[in-house]
Amino acid sequence: MIARLSGRLLETGLDWAIIDVGGVGYMVHCSSRTLSALGHVGEACTVHTDLQVSETDLRLLGFAKGEERDWFRLLTHVQGVGSKVALAILSALAPAELRDACAAGDAASVSRAQGVGPKLAARIVNELKDKAGAMPGGGGVAAMAAATPGSLSGDAVSALQNLGFKPAVAAGAVARAQEELGEDADLNTLVRVALKLAAG
Repeated sequence: MIARLSGRLLETGLDWAIIDVGGVGYMVHCSSRTLSALGHVGEACTVHTDLQVSETDLRLLGFAKGEERDWFRLLTHVQGVGSKVALAILSALAPAELRDACAAGDAASVSRAQGVGPKLAARIVNELKDKAGAMPGGGGVAAMAAATPGSLSGDAVSALQNLGFKPAVAAGAVARAQEELGEDADLNTLVRVALKLAAG
C-alpha cells in the first residue's frame, strides 16, 4: 500500500496532480482543497495517499493532510459515495466543517458539494453523525479513527478500548496524542502517549 508520496510537483489538472518521486511520475487524484495546498509546479510537495484497486483500475488518491484522507475513507464507506463524490465533498467542505455538519445532522451543507443530492447528503450525515460526534471538544481525527479500522489512529483507538477505555475517551486521547506527536508517529508511541492522556 502506498501511504505517502514526497517529491516534486510536475503538473496539475482539474482534479489531479502528477508528482515526480525519484524519476517516476505518480498521477494522484485530489480534492481542489489539496490541489491548492500542493504549491506551484516545480516545487517540493508531500501528499498522504490512499490506493483504490478495482478489477479494471488502480487509482491513487492524494490528500494534503491525514485528516482529509481519514474523512475520504469514511465517506467512501457510505453507500452511493464513490471516490469522485468523496473528493467533491472534500472540495466543498474542510474536514472540520464536514465533521460539524455530520455531528449536527446538517445535510444542506453536505449537499453543496457537486453531485450530492439531498437524499445522498441525508444518508451521509445520518450514517456519520455518531462517528463525527464521538470527538469531545472538536477535532475530527479521533472520531474518524474509531470508524476507520486498519488506520494507524484506528488501531490506537482499538488498543485503548481493549484496555477498558470507552470509545469517546479512547478517541479523544488518540487525537490529542496525534496532535502532540505529529502524523509520523508509530503505533507503539501513539498508544503509549494516548494511554497516559486517557489515564490522566
